[in-house]
Amino acid sequence: MTEHVIPRSKPFRLNWDKTLNTTGAWVLALLWFLPLAYAIWTAFHPALYEVRFDLTAPLTLENFSKAWEAAPFGRYFLNTVILVTGILVGQFILCTLAAYAFARFEFPGKSVLFTLVLLQLLVMPDILIVENYKTMRHLGLVDTITAIALPYLASGFGIFLLRQTFMTIPKELEDAARLEGCSILGVLWRVYIPLAKPTYLAYGLVSVSHHWNNFLWPLIITNSVETRPVTVGLQVFAAVDGGLEWSVINAATLLTSGPLLIAFLLFQRQFVQSFIRAGIK
Repeated sequence: MTEHVIPRSKPFRLNWDKTLNTTGAWVLALLWFLPLAYAIWTAFHPALYEVRFDLTAPLTLENFSKAWEAAPFGRYFLNTVILVTGILVGQFILCTLAAYAFARFEFPGKSVLFTLVLLQLLVMPDILIVENYKTMRHLGLVDTITAIALPYLASGFGIFLLRQTFMTIPKELEDAARLEGCSILGVLWRVYIPLAKPTYLAYGLVSVSHHWNNFLWPLIITNSVETRPVTVGLQVFAAVDGGLEWSVINAATLLTSGPLLIAFLLFQRQFVQSFIRAGIK
């Protein structure tokens, strides 16, 4: 008779590296979610329940209507949409042309120029606020949406991201398009841009979210309701109406951040995949 050997079970070993990483990720996620959860709770409940967590508390949308009527958020939203759209269009045009040149053309000083582009990533925009303000004052653009947008129309990060994507596109596709009679810009429009759509989508989300939430430069360069974006308008609203309930202030906060959160949830897969393709972790 053949004897059946019962395999011994391997002793359990705790993977400390994986456990610590998982625990740290959950702790950070919890720390990030708690303020958002509090804002959502207070925004949808009466002021009486600002510091009381009661599952039987009544839901209400009154805080949103109060916030909308207490400040010209309609104008703030319009200013912000015009601002982020103008910046995004300008960045797409400039970054696409620069990235295409760095990816596919050879010219003197190419490495030096690309190094300077990367060095821009190390310069904090806040360092240039004084000089940018002087420039806008000399141009007569203070307190305009154009003044908010101009310093951000060229993006080193956008050039780098698109260059990395363009370099992954096979050169044979460009050669085939040239044989079909496409010009340089025709190749860019018909070959490179369509194949880089996920990268454009991801960069668009990054650009829109950054400039939608940008606060310091718009605060300094704007002085009137006609030019303030939502972040500055929210700060002015909270400062002037400091006696309002936290529920109303949090409702206004959700009004300003809601569009970005929805956009990220809709396009999160393309957002992550485009950075993986570009070699960015």
